[in-house]
Amino acid sequence: MEKAKQGRLVRGVGGLYEVYFSDTTRVECKARGALRNKGCKPLIGDLVTVQWEMQNPVLTEILPRKNELIRPAMANLDVLLIVTAAASPAPSFLLLDKLITVAEFHKIAPVIVITKADLHGEAEHLKAVYSQCGFPVFTVEAAQPQGICALRQYLQTECAGCVMAVAGSSGVGKSTLLNRMFPKLMLQTGEVSRKIERGKHTTRSVDLYPMAMLCEEKTQSGFLADTPGFGMLDFAQFDFYTKEDLPYTFREFAPYLQKCRYADCTHVREDGCAVIQAVQEGRLPKERHDSFVNLYETLKSKRPWH
Repeated sequence: MEKAKQGRLVRGVGGLYEVYFSDTTRVECKARGALRNKGCKPLIGDLVTVQWEMQNPVLTEILPRKNELIRPAMANLDVLLIVTAAASPAPSFLLLDKLITVAEFHKIAPVIVITKADLHGEAEHLKAVYSQCGFPVFTVEAAQPQGICALRQYLQTECAGCVMAVAGSSGVGKSTLLNRMFPKLMLQTGEVSRKIERGKHTTRSVDLYPMAMLCEEKTQSGFLADTPGFGMLDFAQFDFYTKEDLPYTFREFAPYLQKCRYADCTHVREDGCAVIQAVQEGRLPKERHDSFVNLYETLKSKRPWH
């Protein structure tokens, strides 16, 4: 009997799961009935144990998760590439910040990517705001390779070994961005790729691609998720955190949160609020505080039974 092996769950369709091992081999298997009976559904990104029973591989254990997302249905995500366009469609700070706060709450590192940077001067403004807040920011132009090369290098070095995914509203160029960085994905073609043996997505299922398969360097570690349908998140449908959690999802607020006049300061409109004073003095971007206020009002109106 072959020994049990631990691997990464990279695909799941119709109760059949594909597990990738560190030696680059992979198997398709079903989950043991005991897991299903406990209501413990395997998620893409899970670290799992596979055992061979009567020469058949069986997914027998799901290791503890770092985090778990509802949409896309993923676990153990380390890095989220949040994509926005400088124009067409016009960028929205609120939509960007909503995604960033969800990532921060789940201890997922946000990386901001601004596409179509050659179409509008808003790209520099976006970059200035998020760079001031301490986020990695990359700008990408259609005719210039420099931005793509810099982003790809960052993912292959600073994010080596990480599980990564991409998010952004429709039309910002997520698929184009991924295709330019990693041509083997071929996301926009309806034909099956001979290189990776995947076709165009017709469902909202998630595929997790080993970076070693996408890059020229076969020793490259980490995974990149192709997440169809993962655009902007809807607070009316999903509860991620409370209004009390919200200030801690704005990383640039951290130096000021304990310096307000009132211990229960909401950082929305109170006198003596250190966050508001920092905004007024230009030490914090007003755009980010505007998003904070909007999200706070949304969360304040929700009730536990919702």
